[in-house]
Amino acid sequence: MKRTASVKEKSKSNVFWIEVMTFALCLDNEGYEVSLELRKLYPVLPPESNDPMGYVRIIDESGEDYLYSAEAFEIIQLSPQIEKKLVATL
Repeated sequence: MKRTASVKEKSKSNVFWIEVMTFALCLDNEGYEVSLELRKLYPVLPPESNDPMGYVRIIDESGEDYLYSAEAFEIIQLSPQIEKKLVATL
C-alpha cells in the first residue's frame, strides 16, 4: 500500500524521511549482517523512478537509504499511533 506523506529533510544527512511511513520487518540479512538486523523494523521510503522492480528502499543501520531485495522483508501495517511514535524517533 503506497501512502502519501509530506517530506522533510534530516539535518545531519542527505536522507529524506516522511511523517507517515511504511515499515518493513527484516526476515533475511544474509550478506548484509552489518547493515541489517534480523527481526528489526526498518523505515521504507517510496521508490525512486529508476529503482528496479523487486527491491525496496530501506533506511538501514547506517542511517542512509539503500535498495534491498523485497524478499528479505515483510511490509508491516502499523496503527497510526505506533507509526507516529516510530517516526518521532527517526
